[in-house]
Amino acid sequence: MMNTAVSSLPVATIDLPDFSQLGVDKLRQNVHHALAQAQQQIAEFPEQLSDAQQALALIFELDHAENQLQQDWGVISHLNAVNNTAEIRQVYQDVLLVLSDYYTQLGQHQGLYQAYQMVQASPAFTGLNPAQQAAINLAIRDFKLTGVALEGAAKTRYGEISARLSELSSTFSNHVLDATQAWQMPLDDSQLNGLPDSSIGLLQQLAEQHQQSGALATLDFPAYLAIMTYADDRNLREILYRAYVTRASELGDSQFDNSDLMQEILQLRQEMAALLGFENYAEYSLASKMAPSVDEVKQFLLDLADKARAPAQKELVQLEQEASVHGIDQVAPWDTAYLAEKIKLREYKLSQEQLKPYFPASVVISGLFHIVERLYGIQIVEKQASVWHPNVPYYEVSEQGEVIAGFYFDLFARSGKRGGAWMSGFRSRMKIRNAIQLPIAFMVGNFTPPVGNKPALLSHDELITLFHEFGHGMHHLLTEAEVIHVAGTHGVAWDAVELPSQFMEFWTWDSEALSLISRHFERDETLPSELLNALLAARYFQTGMQTLRQVEFALFDLNIHSTVPAPNSLQIQQILNEVRQQVAVLPTAAYNRFQHSFSHIFAGGYAAGYYSYKWAEVLASDAFDRFEQEGLFNADTGKAFRKAILAVGGSVDALTAFKNFRGREPQLAALLRHNGWDDDANRNPVADSVAKA
Repeated sequence: MMNTAVSSLPVATIDLPDFSQLGVDKLRQNVHHALAQAQQQIAEFPEQLSDAQQALALIFELDHAENQLQQDWGVISHLNAVNNTAEIRQVYQDVLLVLSDYYTQLGQHQGLYQAYQMVQASPAFTGLNPAQQAAINLAIRDFKLTGVALEGAAKTRYGEISARLSELSSTFSNHVLDATQAWQMPLDDSQLNGLPDSSIGLLQQLAEQHQQSGALATLDFPAYLAIMTYADDRNLREILYRAYVTRASELGDSQFDNSDLMQEILQLRQEMAALLGFENYAEYSLASKMAPSVDEVKQFLLDLADKARAPAQKELVQLEQEASVHGIDQVAPWDTAYLAEKIKLREYKLSQEQLKPYFPASVVISGLFHIVERLYGIQIVEKQASVWHPNVPYYEVSEQGEVIAGFYFDLFARSGKRGGAWMSGFRSRMKIRNAIQLPIAFMVGNFTPPVGNKPALLSHDELITLFHEFGHGMHHLLTEAEVIHVAGTHGVAWDAVELPSQFMEFWTWDSEALSLISRHFERDETLPSELLNALLAARYFQTGMQTLRQVEFALFDLNIHSTVPAPNSLQIQQILNEVRQQVAVLPTAAYNRFQHSFSHIFAGGYAAGYYSYKWAEVLASDAFDRFEQEGLFNADTGKAFRKAILAVGGSVDALTAFKNFRGREPQLAALLRHNGWDDDANRNPVADSVAKA
């Protein structure tokens, strides 16, 4: 965790994994070796400590072992997500159970807990830097949240629950991936009516990859979205919709059904929370977050829903009017993307297909790098490196000629890759004796791949996602904290961790930024003024319905995690139905089983924390408001954001970090304005909860 010895100026290191040499046996061997070293550190930890300096030294050595373990496990976890073969999946499952047991032991180790307490209570604590102090304080909090006070049967049961939850979450994720990839549907020419040539090319390319002729529909998101947006065949859209929203449920292939897993996950989480003295799992989850209470988060979401409802109802009327033009009596969920595209084309003269030729991935990436280089005073250059797939480039980040970080881009959908987009902080910045270990990130997307002889062309929605994940990446890579537990995104309150990512999205709506990230893949021209104006005019299109959708997910998440006793699979569905009745303006199909593939909360880190996206949006909007006032490319403002938010990681609590940048408490007005709504914050004090946190 910390090194108090005086040494010469540390040397920066950025050794990379050699993926060409990482077969399954080597992966297993590496992580078991790192685990054995960490376990040895635990086993040799003395029962009695002489003083705080000895405690510091022992904690520091344990952090070295933890650092290596995180990296070796990080490689396996990453490959399991992006190159999911039967062999890698088996290694992942085997190691997961052993790791769960280790971390349970670590979190309940009385000697280590006492060592942290000894350091915190000693005069030496005041001599530590802010990152070191924060790491000590957070560790003591986390010991309490991982059952360090438990004894006997309760302690044993906690370990059993932790191991089983790890196994269940992994199986849940596997079911979603397998159910997604198991479904496919050959299409005839008539079913392709309405689809643009690029989408037809994608579906034909999928057929070829599956050794079929013609075109093939799959549930991979680029293919699914293309059909839902453009296919004139309403019956086809409903078939795709039904297949997508019933993935991994009792209405699909029974071998991938997540019903029992969801039920057991919630029951075990509730039991774990009760063991630790919490009323429910939602309370336990919020104990390590920025938000003050479950009730206040729910009220925050309901206030936001109230603000979004009127715009959403107007948007629904617009969809209904468009539906009548196309002979649709009742708007259904499989109609919304199709009708929305028709409205944008008519009202704004805007089509994603018109935009995509101006957003080749290479140009977008180059422009993205240029933007952050201007904002943060860094340079990004592609370098040769061993990778897990030939389409994955590696880049290094430099400042004043010195390398400070590195990252990989794995951006396109393919078989064997988990859906969605994410940033994984594979290696953290850390001071290791006389060297500084530099941070490395994996940034992953599932964007539309190159089709035929054309380069990968991104939709504006995909562009937003790329900027979002890169915001997470900047948080990880530009940290100045040198303690592993608070470097980058580590130690940051989960409901504030989306601030840097949502913040980056705003540059995708700026005309100057768009001139940097757009250039026609065949012609030397940026986005023409008519398309630029149409895009900016459509910025607030359906923000009401989109907000209600996010609120629906967040309330559902909180409600199932605050219901005691934990709900069974039927009650889970009932809770979701009740939330939809309370929030949604468009009825959902009765067979919709969204929850069965809600990996964020059942297989990710967002359990009782999905509200974080909207909570952090208040912070992100208000932070960006300062750039709007001082200049979107103002280097001084960029430097201030980097210093106050990105550099500190978890060494400064989230609200303090925000106030250090903004000079005041968060305010709601910018969020309302960025959604195209009125700025009367007094009628709906959504920001009050965030400010009070």
